[in-house]
Amino acid sequence: MSLFGLGSRNQKTFRPKKSSASGSRGAQLKQHIDATLGSGNLREAVRLPPGEDPNEWLAVNTVDFYNQVNILYGTLTEFCTPSKCPTMTAGPKYEYRWADGVTIKKPIEVSAPKYVEYLMEWIETQLDDETIFPQRIGAPFPPNFRDVVRTIFKKLFRVYAHIYLSHFQKIVTLNEEAHLNTCFKHFVLFTNEFRLIEKEELAPLRDLVDSILGA
Repeated sequence: MSLFGLGSRNQKTFRPKKSSASGSRGAQLKQHIDATLGSGNLREAVRLPPGEDPNEWLAVNTVDFYNQVNILYGTLTEFCTPSKCPTMTAGPKYEYRWADGVTIKKPIEVSAPKYVEYLMEWIETQLDDETIFPQRIGAPFPPNFRDVVRTIFKKLFRVYAHIYLSHFQKIVTLNEEAHLNTCFKHFVLFTNEFRLIEKEELAPLRDLVDSILGA
């Protein structure tokens, strides 16, 4: 099964790729990301380009990582089902409950696919909100922008943790482990560079994270 030739594209959990507005500063930064990723040096690829706005850099990368996780999880939707994954877990020690603080204020227990569906819908809402992720060049970012970005990355990490600890053998069967590992390495290096995820949140994949960071 090809990673990009997904048969699950029509499932609600798998959402269309998002992109930066055409001609925007974000689109130029996206080209920079693609060019540096093409060099194979992930540590260099995550660094803020000289003279660029840190918030612009965070915004463009947030969209990119959202798309990456979306595609990776999209390959597993026929295997990650409510019956097989009745709760959103990261191994036997960690369970995640869903709350968005708006429509669901008290965390609720949901299946893994439902959690990811809620999460992707919530992230898409943030990305589409121009008061949080402005599209116009020079438009200001809100004071809480970093907090929103940190929340997005914290929750995207949970999807990675679930994939690794519940579905890694299936990833191997699909011959996608190299792609998964590269995406996760990029994710870890980026979140470490900008201190986006608290150390305790990384606990389910601590050994893997430490190996990536060379700790």
